[in-house]
Amino acid sequence: MVKLDIISDPICPWCFIGKTQLDRALEQRPEHPFIVEWHPFQLNPDMPAGGMERRAYLEAKFGGKDGAYQAYQPIVEHAQKAGVEIEFDKIKRTPNTQDAHRLIHWAGIEGRQTPVVAALFRAYFQEGRDIGDHEVLADIADSAGLDAGVILRLLDTDEDKAELAEKEAGFRKMGVNSVPTFIVAGQHAVPGAQPTELWLRVIDEIAGQITAASE
Repeated sequence: MVKLDIISDPICPWCFIGKTQLDRALEQRPEHPFIVEWHPFQLNPDMPAGGMERRAYLEAKFGGKDGAYQAYQPIVEHAQKAGVEIEFDKIKRTPNTQDAHRLIHWAGIEGRQTPVVAALFRAYFQEGRDIGDHEVLADIADSAGLDAGVILRLLDTDEDKAELAEKEAGFRKMGVNSVPTFIVAGQHAVPGAQPTELWLRVIDEIAGQITAASE
């Protein structure tokens, strides 16, 4: 088996697109060698705990309405071309994602990381839900087979905040400054939302190497 570490943020549209394109490759190669683990990276680490109204956030970040449009239009076009459904009009708030990353971390302990990540992307990009809200996160946890009551209690504490902040700082020191970033076998960094065809080639190449090594 080969470790595939994915550094992402659940409010990053390129991360959602990248996951969707990777998933398509994994579906086409059900015997793929990857063991997937998700890791935290906050695009907006200084975001207020309660998040911000999305339009105000985008216009402040990109210098007004026109700047926000120019920044997001390529994403809209890429998503449409890739057949990835994103309902930007439904998104009313940009959340702080620290608690969402904590949920992903706890899901990993239970072996439920990928279902939780998928549910977070779906909730934010397709349903317009506030994934900074504890009740929303607990509902997502429940949908992925986790104990919502336990998750709510943990969210009301500072459990694992320092650990995840240290982990993210480590990635930044390694030179990760954008997401998604995929790290194959702990060695090869693959940045950006890569097409399904690239992942198919990677999987086939790894499979060939494994076969050759076993002969």
